[in-house]
Amino acid sequence: RSGLGGPSSCWLSQTESELRCRTPGGKLCSDRGRCECGVCICQVTESGKYYGPLCECHDWVCEIYDGKICAGHGKCDCGKCKCDEGWYGEACQYPTTCNLTRKKSNEMCKNSQDIICSGAGTCQCGRCKCANSEGNGLVYGKFCECDDRECIDDETEEVCTGHGKCYCGNCYCEAGWHGDKCEFQCDITPWEIKKRCTSPDGKICSNRGTCVCGECTCHDVDPTGDWGDIHGDTCECDERNCKAVYDRYSDDFCSGHGQCNCGRCDCKEGWTGKKCEHPRSCPLSAEESAKKCQGNSNLPCSGRGRCECGQCTCFPPGDNRVHGKNCECDDRQCENMDGEVCGGHGICSCGRCICQDGWFGKLCQHSRKCNMTEEESRSLCESADGILCSGKGSCHCGKCICSPQEWYISGDFCECDDRDCDKHDGLICTGNGVCSCGNCECWEGWNGNACEIWLGREYP
Repeated sequence: RSGLGGPSSCWLSQTESELRCRTPGGKLCSDRGRCECGVCICQVTESGKYYGPLCECHDWVCEIYDGKICAGHGKCDCGKCKCDEGWYGEACQYPTTCNLTRKKSNEMCKNSQDIICSGAGTCQCGRCKCANSEGNGLVYGKFCECDDRECIDDETEEVCTGHGKCYCGNCYCEAGWHGDKCEFQCDITPWEIKKRCTSPDGKICSNRGTCVCGECTCHDVDPTGDWGDIHGDTCECDERNCKAVYDRYSDDFCSGHGQCNCGRCDCKEGWTGKKCEHPRSCPLSAEESAKKCQGNSNLPCSGRGRCECGQCTCFPPGDNRVHGKNCECDDRQCENMDGEVCGGHGICSCGRCICQDGWFGKLCQHSRKCNMTEEESRSLCESADGILCSGKGSCHCGKCICSPQEWYISGDFCECDDRDCDKHDGLICTGNGVCSCGNCECWEGWNGNACEIWLGREYP
């Protein structure tokens, strides 16, 4: 017959046509294509994505070793690695002949704690072979560091008791379930859980604790656990805010001139400031005071505080994220739009993220590991005009990393120029907000096109 392009020219009924296109599991063209006269036309958004008579083959589901498909020593053929000569293994990670000494091989197999294959596998020519005697694949990772057997409940023998997913030996529970293996169910709704754990500033447990079934467990800063500076139903009180120099063994609250109440200093008469450090009477002239407050910044107190008698009181009051002698440290710069600090993969030091191993980026938002092919990654980094990251950045794992030399470039595709944002005294958004594609998004308490107007409450 002339062509099989459409139903009008097909000699098969729709039922017969679909029967030929169904997989043994009953899916039509493996849910990856359309059926035309008994033949699967696979979705081909990129060459080689899906193929096979029933679109059952997908080259991106092959085993990955050290961030490379088939360890870079083989080709992916319908979900299985076909290894180059001289290599073997499910990910082509093992050489057939080894030219390493045993000592050198063992060194390459040690994890960050210097344990060979994390004690959960054997070392073969500098590569770990994980202990999966039953072929279940539960122990994995470059150093066999992930053991999903930890997620199996002893009683039900189910992974995360069937109420969560296991990632590298840790259960991530569905809403309404908690426990190491998601074995406990909450008797309140997920909405009620979130409501009970939300602090007055709108954050879960004030970003200082963990919410379990509607109750906050605060992160105790003292390693002994005998006492802690963080407390309150939603961990909203942080007594560290009352200390001039934080030292867990010091009782120097409010500079000795006030009372600490839920992380805020109530000063005695004659004293003022965030930590009652400023005497109300001052021997300095206004010029001398402003000069002391300015330090190395363009503005007194870096534009983020009030200068009084040569000392800075940082805004907003009671928020320890803005600190430093001249309010030069703004740890809000370490938070993403959801309030997460350094993406949960680093610590904030004076407004800059110091990332854990394996993560990088301004907010530690990029993982060094990537399970995408180069082609897939590049396709996600191309803007509508087909240019990779607008020509102003590099592509990593499907995300654009804008050039650090051009600090003002931002946006998902590096398409924004933050120099377009309004300035005040030469500072973009006056340092009291972030530039979002040409517009200032001000921190709480600040307003104005350049976030130059303080609307918050002052100290008494």
